[in-house]
Parts: sequence; structure tokens; C-alpha cells
Amino acid sequence: MTRPRFPARDVTYAVVVPTLGGPALGVCLHALAEATGPGPVRVVLVDDRPEAARTPLTAAVPPSLRERTVVVPGGARGPAAARNLGWRAAGDVPWIVFLEDDVVPGPTWGDDLTLDLAAATGRTAGSTARIDVPLPADRRPTDWERDTAGLAGARWITADTAYRRTALVATGGFDERFGQAFREDADLALRMLDAGWTLTGGRRTTTHPVREAGRWSSVRLQAGNADDVLMTRLHGRHWWRRAETPRGRLPLHLAVTGAGVTALGCALLGRHRAATACAALWLAGTTEFALARITPGPGTRDEVLTMTVTSALVPPAATWHWLRGWLVHRRVRPRTPFQSAEPPPAPRPAVREAQRS
Repeated sequence: MTRPRFPARDVTYAVVVPTLGGPALGVCLHALAEATGPGPVRVVLVDDRPEAARTPLTAAVPPSLRERTVVVPGGARGPAAARNLGWRAAGDVPWIVFLEDDVVPGPTWGDDLTLDLAAATGRTAGSTARIDVPLPADRRPTDWERDTAGLAGARWITADTAYRRTALVATGGFDERFGQAFREDADLALRMLDAGWTLTGGRRTTTHPVREAGRWSSVRLQAGNADDVLMTRLHGRHWWRRAETPRGRLPLHLAVTGAGVTALGCALLGRHRAATACAALWLAGTTEFALARITPGPGTRDEVLTMTVTSALVPPAATWHWLRGWLVHRRVRPRTPFQSAEPPPAPRPAVREAQRS
């Protein structure tokens, strides 16, 4: 990375990248190294793979970043815990920039980040990038591609977010009860706002490519409903309005699942008319959901088949994880404004991998 071509107030930052060691990590780091503008004083890679599955991440690090790169073992405890390990291992730098390992910083990313951070006021806790999700130009996007494209409008997404280190210390960082990459970003943003900080959007642009996804990805994503319950317990029932997050289809999923379960129960009890009525409601709800996903898509045989099958599975999966969330988080107490954060745990020692030239 080079110095900016225009004057800007000096800013110092470190980059934290939680990773599972996939091939996209190298693309991300090479784009970071090649972007114009001041580079990070340190790059912290948090290796969140199970220990037995680890292979050295050396090959993913470009030569220009190797002297500044530190690898920290994450313990496979999820992205929230990994980010906490990363920013605490980054040292006493004013700003921590969190990148996901599959994003691609833009060609002028360093220059633009410098301007974003230089424009921050003393009460600005964080600055988010503009996220670009490229979609195919020759056909309509699939359900998974449309879901990923929603990240471009996500308010507090941590795909590329810079946080002031003092704000992270004051709020305790990410809540590690969020075990997957879902809602931990919104939770931190709301806590920052409650503590009197402000958050702003930056001018830098980062690309978030659409990752490969299996047929059952939409069913697996329903685990996030348990995290929505945790958000409700922490921030109240209307948290999604404050976080500027879409409400989603959970009420409809609960209704469709309830109709299906009732139909089965009535059939077992010999109440056939009631069973037929409830089954009709279940079928109508499932059909509406499938059509809502199929109609804007490419209409290929594989996409239609996947949407038809998963549209029957998503509502019960969402209901199951929602109920599980209420059970797991039943003892969680609501947060109060200006609630002091618990002292952060002592950081693990950073482990520097041997960087081969």
C-alpha cells in the first residue's frame, strides 16, 4: 500500500480478519496489500478452525504484509469471540478495522479509509464501508444470491467496519453469546449507541462476492432465529426497528408450522375435518412461500426443486430454533442504557506464524 496522493490527518489502524482458512482469504489479503493509501500497522488473522484441522496460513499472506501479520488461535468459538481475540491482540492502536475473510477491499481502499477515519468526530465509535455484492448480469439471481445481496443494505454489517478501540474497550467488544455470524454486529451497534457513541457510513467500497452454497443453506440459516431471541431478551421486542433490520417472515413461519402440527394432531385424534382444514392452511402457506422465492429467481429446474423442498422445511426449522432460543436464553436479562460492560477477559498471547519470504 502507498501513501495517499492528497493531505489527510494521520490515522493509525490495525486490521482483524477472523478466518476458517478458505481460499478467499488470500484474495482478501492481496487486495488489502495492493490498495492505495496508508496500510495497517498490524494485520491480525484469527484462525478459528478446530485445532486438528489447522494448516499454516502463511501462503495466504502477501510478502508486503508478512512482517506486520500476526496469527492468533481462535478456538472455534465463532466470529464474535474471534473478533474479540483479534482486537485485543492488535495492540494499542486508535482504530480496529474488521474484515471478513471473503471480502475484497477496493483499489483505493486505504485512501478512502484514511478519509473516513480522519472525518470521525471524538464521539464517533465506528465507520462502515459501502458493500457491493456483484450479481450475474445474464440471468435473474437465485434465492441465495438475493439473500447475499441484502448485505449491501445491511446497516451495521461487520464485513468491513472500523471501530475506535476505546469504544470497544468501553463496551466490552462483541457479545460472545452470539455463536455464529448473525446479529453480533447489530448488538454491538446498539450498545455503542446506548453508551452515547455515534456510528457513521464511510466512503470506502468493499466487494462481498456471493459464496458457494449448498441446497440446504436456507434451512441452516434458520439457526439465526435463536440469535433473534437473544436480541429480544437484551434490547426489547422492538430492537429490529432501532437496528434498522427487516423483521423477516418468522410470524408466518410460526403460523404455517402451527397449522401443520395441528393437522397432524387432529388426524391422530380422528378429527378429520379439522385436520383437512389445517392441512389446507399449511399447504397454502407453504405454496405462497415457495412462489415468493421462485418467482424472482432464474426459474431453472434445480432452483425450482430446491425452493420447493426447502420451503416446506424452513418454517419448522425456524420455529424449532426460535423455541430453542427462548429456552437457551431464558435467563438473559435486558440491557439497560449506559450499562457498564464487564471487564474483558485477559487476551490470549498472539502466536506469530513463521512468515516465509
